[in-house]
Amino acid sequence: MAAPKKPAPKKTTANKPKPAPKKGNRSFGEKVKWFFIKLFLWFFGISIASVVFFKYVPVPFTPLMIIRAIENKMADKEVYFDHDWEPIDKISMNLQKAVIASEDGTFLKHNGFDFKALQKAYKSNERGRRIRGGSTISQQTAKNVFLWQGKSYFRKGLEAYFTVLIELIWGKERIMEVYLNSIEMGDGVYGAYAATEHWYRRDASSLTPMQAAGIAAILPNPRKFKATGSSSYINRRKERIVREMRSVGKINYNAE
Repeated sequence: MAAPKKPAPKKTTANKPKPAPKKGNRSFGEKVKWFFIKLFLWFFGISIASVVFFKYVPVPFTPLMIIRAIENKMADKEVYFDHDWEPIDKISMNLQKAVIASEDGTFLKHNGFDFKALQKAYKSNERGRRIRGGSTISQQTAKNVFLWQGKSYFRKGLEAYFTVLIELIWGKERIMEVYLNSIEMGDGVYGAYAATEHWYRRDASSLTPMQAAGIAAILPNPRKFKATGSSSYINRRKERIVREMRSVGKINYNAE
């Protein structure tokens, strides 16, 4: 006699595989996570592409130029803007030495950051002396071209990020070229070409050591100080910069 057949097990919902969650069913937390992941990916992609782009293309304007124009407009002042790009081989070597001597003595040696200068600035500020910065030319260039003015930790973090990028992608010569074409060198005056015309009525390639030192001396506050008809404070800075220019020696960007 054949054994009775066992009844087949009933299908229950517990035995069914759970369907994969649809994109539309993601939780709010997952949506936020994916939003920030995409945001970071876009940021890194655009930032790297921008640095590569400006390795070869002149920087037409900077955030600071726009901010200054808005400030003057709101204050009912004349919106004056003078900026022309000049290749580095047409910018006086005296000016290149002067900004190294005054702004960043180890520019040709560091990889974007001068930690000794940062530590020195921190100690000086901690003692309550006149606030000073320890930013290198590379950091200043990164800030001027890609960021805004400010002292928040967030902006400083972005500045460090862009500094690493331009050091890796641009190299020292391009950093110096962009720096000298972008920084504020007077009220509404940006870059070496406009500055030499504004202050000395001459070509950017023909600056004397003292004239170059005059422009470098006003960089801490170019809207307050004057490269010509200067105060005794700026004249002392000029003399010190000229002395320090001698120790810079020959600039060889290819020996990085």
